[in-house]
Amino acid sequence: MLCAISAPYTLIQYPKNTHFRANRFAPSTFRVSAVASSSSLDSKATNLEYTPWLIVGLGNPGNKYHGTRHNVGFEMIDKISQTEGILLNTIQSKALIGIGSIGDVPILLAKPQAYMNYSGESVGPLAAYYKVPLRHILLVYDEMCLPNGVLRLQPKGGHGHHNGVKSIMGHLDGRKEFPRLCIGIGNPPGNMDMKAFLLQKFSSTERKQIDAALEQGVEAVRTLVLSGFSDSVTRFNLGQKYKYHKV
Repeated sequence: MLCAISAPYTLIQYPKNTHFRANRFAPSTFRVSAVASSSSLDSKATNLEYTPWLIVGLGNPGNKYHGTRHNVGFEMIDKISQTEGILLNTIQSKALIGIGSIGDVPILLAKPQAYMNYSGESVGPLAAYYKVPLRHILLVYDEMCLPNGVLRLQPKGGHGHHNGVKSIMGHLDGRKEFPRLCIGIGNPPGNMDMKAFLLQKFSSTERKQIDAALEQGVEAVRTLVLSGFSDSVTRFNLGQKYKYHKV
């Protein structure tokens, strides 16, 4: 099957999973059209158009922050990039981005590079440039209210005192009706300073839990992109809630 990226007055066919770059001449919208021949008449075709997704992982750029708790959002984007074969090779709106697809659905992966507290400076302009609706902006970020390695997919929510999410809401006119994939990192032990905890790397046991969560997260993102908030997402959240409970 060939997919097509269409923009006003243009229709460019490309083989599925081919990488392409966005630049200042790129169209402000992009979508994939799947064309299937009718079983009865070859002259008829069924055209399917898919609304793109903007999937944003939150973190801080630079080697200093690599592998820290506050950067698990970046790690999830890297995992999706690796699994789906989407190159992160372009800088746009202060973000490292990659454009590709999951199945036939077009997606834009993004890792804001202006530091966590200014993530909205990337997300707002990218969503506007590519005309991604609010319901298709998926944020991926760390969550201290969840046990380490536990995931949760939800269609909307507040910022929960997360500065990255707070910045993004500020650049989306205060709106909060966008999906989130939260990755649990647990709470600081004892009286440990929260900032020090967020910028700390995982223990070996915690690292294994996070690596497993990243694998599960890719499947969760695939389910969401292809099927929306279906019963499968409900079952996923329930399974995550009890995955570390001992019987």
